Amino acid sequence: AGVNLAAQPSVEIEDTNGGVDGITNARFQEVGGIDATVDVIDYREGGDVLGMRKFPGQTKHSNLTLKRGYTDDAQLFKWFEDVMTGRTEQIRRNISVVQLDMAGAEVLRWNLLQAFPVKYTAPAFNAKGNEFSIEEVVVAYERIKCERS
Repeated sequence: AGVNLAAQPSVEIEDTNGGVDGITNARFQEVGGIDATVDVIDYREGGDVLGMRKFPGQTKHSNLTLKRGYTDDAQLFKWFEDVMTGRTEQIRRNISVVQLDMAGAEVLRWNLLQAFPVKYTAPAFNAKGNEFSIEEVVVAYERIKCERS
């Protein structure tokens, strides 16, 4: 049976350096890019004329994209600004994307490790339209782990 999930996942961004500047319980309209692909290494053994042997190689991840309505919370831009200006000694964070059910209970948690922002898009402001202003942050990460409740 399927689980009735809440529309917006909760996103927690923790400071991996023991600091207190983590972003906790942020809500995003859209979260995408949680994936992993393993490269295939072809290897031909000397006496095997029937074909190549295949072995798993390096794992690669897409970048995580976080989109939300503009708020006065400047922590995401501050994090990106630290990377952009070369203050890279303490930029890595662990990110948890938490899927909740309609009652607010945790169903699924994706932990993305050693993440840092690689792109920031400020909201577009259009006085003629009635769309929400959307802030977007793209984050690179090294590994993923999945925890099911």
